[in-house]
Amino acid sequence: MIDDLVKIHDKFSVEIKLGFNARRKQEISDFAVNTWIFIPNSLDINRTTYQKTDFYRDLKSNIRLITPVYLLRDIANKEKEPFTLMEKSFNELASDTTRTKTAEYEYHIRMFVSIVKSALRGEIYHIQHNGMAEDLESLVDNLIANIRLIAENYRNLRWVINVPTISKELMNYYFFGDEFLSNILEQHCFKLLDGLGKTGQLNESVRLKLMSLIHSEVAYKREKAYPVVEKDSSDRNRDLVFRLSLLKKYAENELFLNTNQRRDGVWIEQVYLSIAAGLSMVFATAIAFSFQLKYGNFTMPFFVALVVSYMLKDRIKELTRYYFAHKLGRRFFDHRTDISLSEHKIGWSKESMVFIPESKVPDEVLKVRNRSAILEADNRNNREKIILYRKLVRLNRISLNECSQYPTSGMNDIIRFNVSNFIQKMDNPVVPLYSPGENGGIDIVKGEKMYYINLVLQLNNEEQLSYKRYRIVLNRKGIREIEKFQ
Repeated sequence: MIDDLVKIHDKFSVEIKLGFNARRKQEISDFAVNTWIFIPNSLDINRTTYQKTDFYRDLKSNIRLITPVYLLRDIANKEKEPFTLMEKSFNELASDTTRTKTAEYEYHIRMFVSIVKSALRGEIYHIQHNGMAEDLESLVDNLIANIRLIAENYRNLRWVINVPTISKELMNYYFFGDEFLSNILEQHCFKLLDGLGKTGQLNESVRLKLMSLIHSEVAYKREKAYPVVEKDSSDRNRDLVFRLSLLKKYAENELFLNTNQRRDGVWIEQVYLSIAAGLSMVFATAIAFSFQLKYGNFTMPFFVALVVSYMLKDRIKELTRYYFAHKLGRRFFDHRTDISLSEHKIGWSKESMVFIPESKVPDEVLKVRNRSAILEADNRNNREKIILYRKLVRLNRISLNECSQYPTSGMNDIIRFNVSNFIQKMDNPVVPLYSPGENGGIDIVKGEKMYYINLVLQLNNEEQLSYKRYRIVLNRKGIREIEKFQ
């Protein structure tokens, strides 16, 4: 199964998160994602002005394991995983500070706080979209109780490693996890308050309970000398923002997979190019031999034949290379990325990008694209430019199981696409509009000029073939919103 999420990453970047869930009882799982990008003609993005190198420069991909899924109440239970795995690593490190035990200790800290973060996100989403207003307060009470238990259980582990055998460096790993844990507990409570407030579900009782938890975490961080948000910070909390970013990277490092990217089909390409060179040489040699047999050596016809055959040989070689390159482009991809973790080869990913004419777009995709009547009429003269971005992924379930002590369903490919190249030829974002005013006057109203880039995703694996459409709304000032169409 393939999960997808498209959202705004920053002012000029779109984030496309693809989750590839490998089947548990099948050794090999294959996935294919085709993305058609429909670009307005006025942006002047085409195969001449925007080449493959430009596209891949704008594209950044982070590949990581899908965070193991646990309920928050199970994480809060000291008798269940993942806490028991982390507790075991603490006890073993206190007795034996070898490299192996140290690596296990740090690994379980990182995994635990990453799992808590993912579970919090899921729990908060459930509370906001539960649909049963009468259960809201009970759900929030359970959330707060579980959060307090998780924080208490983790912080009590300090006494396990507060022994002479543990160095300051090893102790710091614990404190990094503790600070990150406190930050995510506080941040997710704020997110829940904000989400409930926007949907009109927030009542005073729930607000007070969540704010009480937030205040207790802020007080704890001050007590431990962890940095907190300062309203009157002279540097606008830049040191805190930098530290939050470092802690996030540190905590989630265990989930990121190793990648080795190279060109796809290099050997096959060289074989076909050699065939092209051979065919051109056969032609040139045949011409030379035939004229030599007829006119003999050191004659003017033989000399002319050699020159002409040499000229045609290079053209035949280039035409044959072009033909093979065109055929290979359909079968092979631009890049192949081998994916691994530790010594385990988890699978691979392939990707390619090409501009295509509308005649090569499947009817089903055009149906999902669903142009309006006026846009369809305009498209006859000012055709949208279409980029096809293909991605093929293969995952090995056995390797996935072996690479982690926690159950994982697959991997996430988090793609960030920067649209800065798309805004260079946009018009001014503000357009004056006129409206009848009072007393026969004229009122000038500021209108907003927007451009629309449509994405159609085709998600395909053994059990799934589905289409999703998203529309990026942007202008010269950046991305305004991303609309999802059902």
